Amino acid sequence: MILTLRILRLVLHVLAGMLICALLFPWMEREAREAHVRRWSRTLLAICNVHVQIRSGSAPPRQQALVVANHVSWLDIFVLNALYPCRFVAKAEIRAWPLAGWLVEQAGTVFIARGNRRDLRRAFQGLVSALQSGERVAFFPEGTTAPQGTLLPFHANLFEAAVDAKSRVQPYAISYIDHTKNPHPAVEFIGDMTFAQSVMEILSGKAIYARVKILPSMKAEDASRRDLAERSYQSIREALGIPAPGEGEAADPAPASDEDPDAPAAAQA
Repeated sequence: MILTLRILRLVLHVLAGMLICALLFPWMEREAREAHVRRWSRTLLAICNVHVQIRSGSAPPRQQALVVANHVSWLDIFVLNALYPCRFVAKAEIRAWPLAGWLVEQAGTVFIARGNRRDLRRAFQGLVSALQSGERVAFFPEGTTAPQGTLLPFHANLFEAAVDAKSRVQPYAISYIDHTKNPHPAVEFIGDMTFAQSVMEILSGKAIYARVKILPSMKAEDASRRDLAERSYQSIREALGIPAPGEGEAADPAPASDEDPDAPAAAQA
């Protein structure tokens, strides 16, 4: 019965969001849109029984910054938006998500088609303009979701937007725990799991505590994109308590790869 009510509330909430995006967003100023995105995201997380916590010792969030975070679940987008709304960069496949794909597009998400360098250039130019205009822009430099306790190499491509915009880069470390303070098993969005399957796992599971550590920002002007990616990777790795390469079996390879032009991704699809 509880699961059925959660599903019904979620569907109604998404439909209400679509209606507002279609009828009101075109007439709203940026500040009003961001306020709505924050409220909507907080309600979505409440329906999913997700409680957001900012970890002690977090740095002050910057209004104008390129936000980079590790990527665990599709929930990551809404966790960040519930705190500080961002313009996201996402894989084009996200558009195919039932209902949610259209919503994130209306919220200003920039989509990039896999293997399409023209899309990458267009997205890059849009990110530079957004940062220069004072917006907060976010992407997940791992390029896909990863199991909790691991951190994939960071792709450096879009860090260049912060360099060109003379902006700052601010890393965020995201983790999800249960009431026993262990990694929550329902949030991971990896392998062959579909978006619908992930939603059902979360709705039918126990309370989720999303813990966010906001890390000190770094100046991008005169820095290289590989250096920014490396420093962001190490900052997030340390905040998540993941061993450095050589310190344990779960260690990851060196970050800051430039090989994949599709580095930014809002979630696995």
